[in-house]
Amino acid sequence: MIRTLPNSKTYLAGYKFFIFIFFLFLFAPLVITMILAFNDSMFPSLPWKGFTLDWFFGDGPDKVGLFHDKINLRGIATSFKTAVAVSFFSTIIGTMAAFLFEQEDFKFKGALYFLMIAPLVIPGVILGISILLFSNALGIFLEDTLGIYFKFLTPSFWLVVIGQFSFITTIVTMIISARLRKFDRTLEEAAFNLGANKFEVVWFITLKFLRPSLVGGAAIAFLMSFENFNTTLFLIGSQSTLPINLYQQVRDGSTPVINAISFILILTTSIIAVANLYRGKKEI
Repeated sequence: MIRTLPNSKTYLAGYKFFIFIFFLFLFAPLVITMILAFNDSMFPSLPWKGFTLDWFFGDGPDKVGLFHDKINLRGIATSFKTAVAVSFFSTIIGTMAAFLFEQEDFKFKGALYFLMIAPLVIPGVILGISILLFSNALGIFLEDTLGIYFKFLTPSFWLVVIGQFSFITTIVTMIISARLRKFDRTLEEAAFNLGANKFEVVWFITLKFLRPSLVGGAAIAFLMSFENFNTTLFLIGSQSTLPINLYQQVRDGSTPVINAISFILILTTSIIAVANLYRGKKEI
């Protein structure tokens, strides 16, 4: 809709109705899921049986709440550790890659950029299977050749980190590169002229300018890692992440504790998003 052009009342009413339906379709499932976290029922669905906090604080035997559910708490901890590791490595390597791709005299920029974005167009299932087969083959070869067993090449925490890192780094690189293209290079030249060395210029000038994209890229990497399922499913070891746990519980039949988990995650991500939006507006 172009606001500068005249529009009929019917068109405006239809437009507003479309917006209402769109956001209703988008947020209604989330709202219902959050409400059912307080449903006094043994099933994570309607009908409403009454209000209860047992799915958060219940200690059994019939109702085991989230904060007493060792399996899901362990899954949350594993997902958190994985997301922190992936976001840390992705931000560092993504920043380096962004600097590399912004070099004008870099000869192989096009070829490497194509290789970098390739994991984004490969389905997560295929990516997970490929990494699993490659790591197993490499681990067997190294063990037969050197007689050394590399545990991280078998389904484990670090293999999950490597698998997620392989495609999340690409997204972080693109976020930081978009910000870096707007950087005024004369600021670096001015810092050099005032006696700063290369490290000081990068640390106090360039990285300070990139700070919003660094924080945003790290946040996106964390969220993408925390909720990743397709790739993680093939690389996970004995420590399952939260999405894998939830999938198994939904498949086998679960209680509204999954709604309680969803409530906590939706509330937490919403608070972080609002805080980040407020911070961004304040900086502007």
